[in-house]
Amino acid sequence: MTSASDPQAELSLTEHLAELRTRLIRSIAAVAVGFCVAYAFIEPIFAVLSKPLEEVVPPGTSLIFTSYPEAFFTYLKLALTCGIFMASPVILHEIWAFVAPGLYPHEKKWALPFVVFSTIFFVGGALFGYIVVFPAAFNFLASYAGQDLKLLPSVSEYFSLTIKLLLGFGVAFELPIFMVFMALIGILDARMLRKNRKYALLIIFILAAIITPTPDVVNQCLLAAPLLVLYEISIFLVSIICKRRGSP
Repeated sequence: MTSASDPQAELSLTEHLAELRTRLIRSIAAVAVGFCVAYAFIEPIFAVLSKPLEEVVPPGTSLIFTSYPEAFFTYLKLALTCGIFMASPVILHEIWAFVAPGLYPHEKKWALPFVVFSTIFFVGGALFGYIVVFPAAFNFLASYAGQDLKLLPSVSEYFSLTIKLLLGFGVAFELPIFMVFMALIGILDARMLRKNRKYALLIIFILAAIITPTPDVVNQCLLAAPLLVLYEISIFLVSIICKRRGSP
């Protein structure tokens, strides 16, 4: 990419695409390695991720599969998801390395903090979903079971929902990192974030309604509340960047 400090050092479109391809190949290779490692330990991973459901279903209830390849493909998807989480430092580093040439020299020093904190927020978001949201959400969904309605959870449906939530919470918690990056490239400033706080509040609750699997307000607030905190953290971090640049 073109360096902000050296406008003469411009890359052609072909060179940009070649660099992007290299970054993608490295990221995919890292995910593949993580996938292999995760698949080697897929049964313990399966047991850990099944625990939130096991705690809310009646004793003796277990996950079932109704077709021969269902469990196999569920294992593959689960291993791939774990591979993405394990490869996240590499993926985030490749993203930064691709955009860094377009930043000023002092902004390129953010590379290590970007990778470290992006990984922490991504994994932290998934852990928040697993520890805080999963028990409440699955307890709500399992509450519909009764004498006339028996819960027989399918392995593919349960883990499809689990994977969606883990990735959704991980991405949602990247909000401060995204805001800081937008500030670095000059798209956002702290004044803009403060002015549009009410719209951010609306978007956050819409996002919480989309990501959470249940329609009740309590579970949606469990996601919306930390996102609101992260938004305020974003304003604080962006204001620091703006002050260093001499912006309001």
